[in-house]
Amino acid sequence: MIAPLAAALLFASQPTPCAIELVVLGAGQDAGAPQIANNNDPAWADPERRLLATSIAFVDHERGLRYLFEATPDIREQLHLLDQIAPPAEGKDLGLDMVFLTHAHIGHYAGLMFFGFESANARGIKVAALPRMADYLASNGPWSQLVTFGNIELHPIEPSSDDGINAYSYDEAMIVVPWQVPHRDEFSETAAYTISIAGKSILFVPDVDSLDEWDKGGKPVEQWIDFYDYKFIDSTFFDDNELDRDMSAIPHPRTKGTMKRFGHLSPEQRAKVHFIHYNHSNPIRFPDSPETKMVKKDGFNVARRGDRHCLTE
Repeated sequence: MIAPLAAALLFASQPTPCAIELVVLGAGQDAGAPQIANNNDPAWADPERRLLATSIAFVDHERGLRYLFEATPDIREQLHLLDQIAPPAEGKDLGLDMVFLTHAHIGHYAGLMFFGFESANARGIKVAALPRMADYLASNGPWSQLVTFGNIELHPIEPSSDDGINAYSYDEAMIVVPWQVPHRDEFSETAAYTISIAGKSILFVPDVDSLDEWDKGGKPVEQWIDFYDYKFIDSTFFDDNELDRDMSAIPHPRTKGTMKRFGHLSPEQRAKVHFIHYNHSNPIRFPDSPETKMVKKDGFNVARRGDRHCLTE
């Protein structure tokens, strides 16, 4: 079996006839793995077991467009991987047409620091975020320096709700609809995204306290989940027995709970679910774990760094 990182790089090096594709650049919780001071993590001895924070990208190979979702602390390595798959268009800073952020927790926006004066000193990279998140970046250092130095250009977007859909079109290739989801919102609200591109629809919910608390458009999750061709869903913990602490105080969908909840879906629909944002303690991080085999047996998928999904087949 090819190790995860080696497999990702090997896959990235393969030519593709696909015009538009979705690429998974990371699938871990904010701090990835190995985590600080977790000296027993096998990833210290085996770098191939490293886990990068959750991020996905959309690539239009024919028009040279690249859209990034989340700016993680691992963005240097993730953009390098993306460059192997789709070299950046000439004259376009870092080759990014838009960066979409979900919220102000470290694994989802801290990578913006690498756009700044001390690193890439990028020029005018477009960053889309919900209003409170955009205001947080503009009003608080060191992020505000990215704005004043022109490294990034903020594009506030409004969340959709029961009262109406806010859809944003980008280069006539992609339509993005932001939704506000329940989560710890100390510094910003939290977004999930639905993306329409190349005739496919994608649901990206990397961080949410509970699917039970989120009734998108006034409908329970079960009434709309099967609409999407790809569903990337927060799976931070496998079950309530994972940590040596009171896990009832740590909201997040559990992998087992989500599989049970969506167990009524057809095999075709279950295969469209990809678990993402898993913690270093979640055993599905290991492709050969019994828990990963359970996920596969039940017809679901675990997102892995380097996954590539052709959207124009």
